[in-house]
Amino acid sequence: MARPKHPPSGDRELVQIVDTAFDDAVRRSGSWIACHPGCTQCCIGVFAINQLDARRLRDGLLALEQNDPARAKRILHRARTAARRLRRRFPGDASTGILDADTEAFEDFANDEPCPVLDRATGLCDLYASRPMTCRVFGPPVRAAGGLGVCELCFHGATPRQIAACELHADTGELEARLLRRLERATGKRGDTIVAFALGLA
Repeated sequence: MARPKHPPSGDRELVQIVDTAFDDAVRRSGSWIACHPGCTQCCIGVFAINQLDARRLRDGLLALEQNDPARAKRILHRARTAARRLRRRFPGDASTGILDADTEAFEDFANDEPCPVLDRATGLCDLYASRPMTCRVFGPPVRAAGGLGVCELCFHGATPRQIAACELHADTGELEARLLRRLERATGKRGDTIVAFALGLA
């Protein structure tokens, strides 16, 4: 795997803001959060990640190659195998891994595909510290265009008001957008991708 450049300055701050907001939401959620090590509900099915997420994953894999080369090799094998398997129906440019801007085709794409960073034997994420933002906020209520979304395993028996009281508030402001613009200018690579292509094409 080619050695990536360092992540853009500020990414560590972005991660810290999101992780702190997540911890606060989990504290407020209490026993309504069903997430635990080994639960892989959110690790099945592909999802879009931006170039900051992709860079963070590649840097995490590079660090793992130094500390645990066997595990890093397994991740890379899973990512490359998944990328080859998904190329034919990939809703975007399979040579670059960049998704089309039209997300309609993506909705029914690889919904049963396990994340290549997931160790199926342990049910744990092999690049947990470098995981994308989508993974970092999964579990507590997160506001989206259709309202508050929660994991289907969480908040059983909670009222809408109780769910709203546990909403995750990650005040990243313009930070993520600014970091993303800077990275895309520096690399010339723009657009969202998926984990398999972020690692499997690196």
